[in-house]
Amino acid sequence: MTTTHSAVVLAGIPSINKAVYHRIRFAAHDPAIIIETPGTPGSSTTGTGGAPVRTLILRDVEVARAKAHARADRVFCYEDFTPPPGILSASGGLSGDREIRAAQSAAECLRRMDIRTITVDRSFPFLFAEMIRSANIEVVLDPELGVRERRSKDAQEVEAMQRAQSVTERAIEMALCLIARAQTRSDGVLIDPDDSSRPLTSEAVKRRIDVFLMEHGLSSDGHIVAAGAAGGDCHNPGAGPIRTGEPVIVDVFPRDNATGYHGDCTRMVVHGDIPDGIRKMHSAVVEAKRAAIAATRAGVTGEDVHRAAIEVIRKHGYALGFPPEDAPAGFCSMPHGTGHGLGLDLKEPPLLDMKGPELVAGDAVTIEPGLYMPGVGGMRLEDLVIVTEDGCENLNRLGEGLEWG
Repeated sequence: MTTTHSAVVLAGIPSINKAVYHRIRFAAHDPAIIIETPGTPGSSTTGTGGAPVRTLILRDVEVARAKAHARADRVFCYEDFTPPPGILSASGGLSGDREIRAAQSAAECLRRMDIRTITVDRSFPFLFAEMIRSANIEVVLDPELGVRERRSKDAQEVEAMQRAQSVTERAIEMALCLIARAQTRSDGVLIDPDDSSRPLTSEAVKRRIDVFLMEHGLSSDGHIVAAGAAGGDCHNPGAGPIRTGEPVIVDVFPRDNATGYHGDCTRMVVHGDIPDGIRKMHSAVVEAKRAAIAATRAGVTGEDVHRAAIEVIRKHGYALGFPPEDAPAGFCSMPHGTGHGLGLDLKEPPLLDMKGPELVAGDAVTIEPGLYMPGVGGMRLEDLVIVTEDGCENLNRLGEGLEWG
């Protein structure tokens, strides 16, 4: 007889919903449902003690593979929980719509298990919640469910991120050297080394990054190669010809196709002579990055790390925040936080910013202070670190200078 009437439930497409993927470490392109109840695997009842029993429901074509590879104790397909005529289906049976079908099977499974209350995470689909409620089961949101588990990366995850970051750095180095070594037209525009009749553009550099990543098993939905004035807007992806003497932000944040984990790194390059103002911005950002890294360890907050960075920015005479409408010429500031969590998603908790939470051992966070001068350009340097009890491990090996020729 069932001795508990509650369960933890996650649902979504594992290849999209990273909370679901992280729980089972199994990729599929159709909805999956994870039901966790207290008990002992192999028991016919849920019980009240021992490790949770993890029941996985997914499309029939995935069952055999999931039984072999997913982190689940029991694996079923939607059809194993076909509802009778009633509140889940007026005529009985499962819908021909696959998402509704999955939601119906989840509700029917919970009903058969005599589950009366489920706790769900922040990513739980509303469709599933409404179907489960229609079976008279209470749905309770816990916005922190699974967040801490995903934040604290295990050794396998750190290894995956180290590989992704290594390839990311090599792609960036290729791009930086390409820009630094390009020939220059009489008007200061760089020449594409593959076709001397064309300028070297941000788009051309990004295409080369795409090819490099693809050849090494990574992919991305975009990069930043922002030259000159475009770099004065911190998230401008960059477009058009690159010119000598202007700062170029190269920010690459791909996903490893084999593991699903991201790399994320930013470096700078200036072709030719480096203006004094750009050198000063660079010096401030280098110092701010080092100060933030030195402040990073388990037990401090994301705000503590951010404050370490912005203290250096202010010390060098730069402002914080976005430029006001009446900003004078030469206004230069850091408008964003110092970093963010990274993993299966490009942006994960925690934030290194005001009100950023306490860091835990295993957090993977970017450290990326930056300065931006409208009409002139930007300056950002970004490393990826793993938080430890007494500091952090920096996964980056690439230099942080401006000259790559």
